[in-house]
Amino acid sequence: MRILVILAHPDPKSFNHAIAAKTVETLAANGHQAVLRDLCAEGFDPLLPAGEIPRGATLPADIERHCAEAAEADGLIIVHPNWWGMPPAVLTGWVDRIMRPGRAYEFVEGDDGEGVPQGLLKAQKAIVFNTSNTEGNREETVFGDPLERIWKDCVFGLCGVPDVTRRMFRIICTSTPEERKAWLDETARIVSETFPATP
Repeated sequence: MRILVILAHPDPKSFNHAIAAKTVETLAANGHQAVLRDLCAEGFDPLLPAGEIPRGATLPADIERHCAEAAEADGLIIVHPNWWGMPPAVLTGWVDRIMRPGRAYEFVEGDDGEGVPQGLLKAQKAIVFNTSNTEGNREETVFGDPLERIWKDCVFGLCGVPDVTRRMFRIICTSTPEERKAWLDETARIVSETFPATP
């Protein structure tokens, strides 16, 4: 399987990078092809220009490549920190520019854009790995776990990916090396359960 891995963290020494590395390593060990896109390292521009909004717009080559990779992937894995209850701006911009009508979703014939769209992504499974410094109970009771809604309902639900696994690792700022190793072991387990080894 061809699995697209999207990483959104500016620090190459971050735990998010460790998660992404473990993810790619596990996918390779299971016989899958991992396509890693480190958005910050590649300087992905998150700003959606007005000219790209129309459905039939001509896209820059790098954006077209990202769109094709997302549309053709057999699975998707997103890795990012929880910043203000949201993904980092670079990842939000990636969603804005890459999850396009006609590529990731479409409205059914006769719908003027106000109804529920039909998902077009090939992938049937996705994983979202998050890191946070907010305690779990506070995240859920005070903030309502917005990342859960963003990824499962607003992005993957809309784009036709029915099976979404999400894992939040916390609290990163006070975590020990032993905790991080255990989390990376769990990352490998989740990846293997979702995208098992090929026969």
